[in-house]
Amino acid sequence: MTTKLDHLAIAVPDLDAALAFYRDALGLELQRIEQVEREGVRIAFLPLGDGPATSWIELVQPTRDDTGIVRWMAKHGPGMHHVCLAVADIEATLARLAAHGCELINPQPVTREDGTRYAFVHPRSAFGVLVELYEKPG
Repeated sequence: MTTKLDHLAIAVPDLDAALAFYRDALGLELQRIEQVEREGVRIAFLPLGDGPATSWIELVQPTRDDTGIVRWMAKHGPGMHHVCLAVADIEATLARLAAHGCELINPQPVTREDGTRYAFVHPRSAFGVLVELYEKPG
């Protein structure tokens, strides 16, 4: 099974303030900002590396008060939200995790508009870390 780090997601209350650090002070390139209405977030994408092995830092700002990220920040404050691993076969990975007794937030993958399929593993099963799995199209 091929697995790689896709992104680290950092929950932020103010995307512009976070960019002042990650882009301006640290010098990371800002590739794009996306508004994801369905999830109630704005996401800034900052690549780490080049080519197919590129991983990302995603700065995630909530845009509505009824989102999971708002509830998470109310409990934990801003900071590291989750680790995302890209996998070749998300259904096989979810089945393997379930067979090992892992608690899955999404027992079935959810599909984004771009065709990326994703699912989350509960932090109780991953030693306190929220883990997202990605299977990208193609």
